[in-house]
Amino acid sequence: MLEIAKKVIKLILSIIGVFVVLILLLVGYILIDFSPNPVIPPAGPNVVNDITQLNPISVSSVIAPTSIEDIQNAIRSSSGKISIGGGRYSQGGQVALEDNLHLDMRQFNRVIAFSPEQKRITVQSGIRWRDIQDVIDPENLSIKIMQSYSNFTVGGSLSVNVHGRYIGEGPIIGSVASIKVVLADATVVEASPSSNAELFYGVIGGYGGLGVIAEVSLDLVPNVKVSRETKYMSIEEYSAFFHTHVKDNENIVFHNADIYPPHYTHVNSVSWAKTEQPLTVEERLIPRDKDYWWQPKTAEFVADSNFGKWLRQHVFEPLQNSSEVVQWRNFEASYDVRELEPKNRIDATYALREYFVPVDRFDSFSNKMAGIFNEYDVNVLNVSIRHAHPDKGSLLAWAREEVFAFVVYYRQGTSDQDLDNVRKWSRELIDAAISEGGSYYLPYQLHATTEQFHAAYPRAKEFFALKSKVDPNNRFSNKLWEQHYP
Repeated sequence: MLEIAKKVIKLILSIIGVFVVLILLLVGYILIDFSPNPVIPPAGPNVVNDITQLNPISVSSVIAPTSIEDIQNAIRSSSGKISIGGGRYSQGGQVALEDNLHLDMRQFNRVIAFSPEQKRITVQSGIRWRDIQDVIDPENLSIKIMQSYSNFTVGGSLSVNVHGRYIGEGPIIGSVASIKVVLADATVVEASPSSNAELFYGVIGGYGGLGVIAEVSLDLVPNVKVSRETKYMSIEEYSAFFHTHVKDNENIVFHNADIYPPHYTHVNSVSWAKTEQPLTVEERLIPRDKDYWWQPKTAEFVADSNFGKWLRQHVFEPLQNSSEVVQWRNFEASYDVRELEPKNRIDATYALREYFVPVDRFDSFSNKMAGIFNEYDVNVLNVSIRHAHPDKGSLLAWAREEVFAFVVYYRQGTSDQDLDNVRKWSRELIDAAISEGGSYYLPYQLHATTEQFHAAYPRAKEFFALKSKVDPNNRFSNKLWEQHYP
């Protein structure tokens, strides 16, 4: 027994020693630069860019409306094309067009009405999700569907028809009661699933091609305490695990699973389930002044080498997931994109891609995806798996049936050669998704061909027919629609 005890103690000390060495390596890496991450320097007053800093677009003028009347006047007093932007997190020019009028919606951000009893809030479209959370959290209410980060504007989120990690839900359109839209003739139209439905299903997910989303009425849900549940497994096990333990579990609020690069053979499932356990995190929302000094540097450490990726998979995240966490739903929904922002984006930048495939094609697509990433040596930091129920209404629906989403977060260089390489593997991944009966997400770099666009979005012709009716002179446009709209 004594010998066994000695061996156990020796093993424990060895493990502790390894952890100490690894942590010191990471700390040393982080301390190379003590300076905080700088804010992206502002562009010129008439230059619109996105978070990647890859798409600077010089517009002729910028108007920042604060009322519906301001939007109408901007339309009436101009004659050319108009682009619309909010938080500018779309990453391929979907918010601007050269030498034309740009509507910067970020000051159009008031709460119009809020009824806690009816669990509904009406807002101007330029408001950010975090601002809504500040209003509804004291009433112990939550946003029903949103993306993981709270910096985005509501209008931008509706324009791309976002989704999140919410189990039992689909795209954000499922949480929208009604919208007000300013059309190309400056008229204001209210649309909902039961009134002006064609416009409702065209504008949401329509990337600013039909009109300006002015006001949005959203359904809310109760805020609840949630506890974290994680499970590490091979990627071959995940689909069955999801269908058995997650899909129909009414207690689970959030769920995603992270596929680990560079081998793409294992995943970590992360669920947040309703609980009555005591809170381990007392804050109701992530503090707005939270310091994100170390998170970007950790991401850089992981991106810089396969050793960093190995540490993330086998050391950092197992340690992080070893503790019990109980917090509010609103806390988990209030992430800030500052935790991702690198020191600069001059020689390299971080970007996203997303692909949707029917749930029974998970294994086939994930194999194809891994092969393409390895063939092109793509520097993937993470692939997050999400789930979404079908969207039967939207003209540009990315989830025509129940789908798994593969959200790819990667680092790329900014040289012409780097950009060309990204274009090549992006198109191959789009073909892979289409071959599985799936689609790709439109808010990212515009590498898809128009043929691929129509293959992934078969109702695009209906969308364009509606556009020709409500916007006959093609007033509303951007880089995306200049590429694909005939």
